[in-house]
Parts: sequence; structure tokens; C-alpha cells
Amino acid sequence: MDLPLAEIVFNAKFAVAIAGAGAGIGIGLIGYGAAQATGRNPGAFKDIRQIAIIGMALAEAIAFYAIFLGNA
Repeated sequence: MDLPLAEIVFNAKFAVAIAGAGAGIGIGLIGYGAAQATGRNPGAFKDIRQIAIIGMALAEAIAFYAIFLGNA
């Protein structure tokens, strides 16, 4: 069963859009959690910031994986 080229391109672009939205939501939730944690324990600011940056980078990587695989 062969799919027309238009359907393949649409599916790839749709997958990239969903992955980008998921990454954006994930980064927002990580930032929200980091802000709450810093508000509750200001003394742990440096540790919280470090963990949040690593978490945001991992969430952003999902969007990059989708872009690379969607354009392949």
C-alpha cells in the first residue's frame, strides 16, 4: 500500500508540530516547577536551576529529534 506524497509530507509535518508543542509544554512545566521549588526553598536555588536547565535541554531534544526524523 503506497501513500501519496502529500500524505507523507503532511504526516511528517504534523508529527513535528505535535513534538514541538509537547516540548514547549514540557519546558513550561519544568520552569513552573523550578519557580515553585525556588519559592519554597530559596537556599537551593543553584541546585534547582541546574536540574531545571538539564531537564529543559532534554525536553527540547525531543523537538530536535522530531525535526530530524520528520525531514528524513
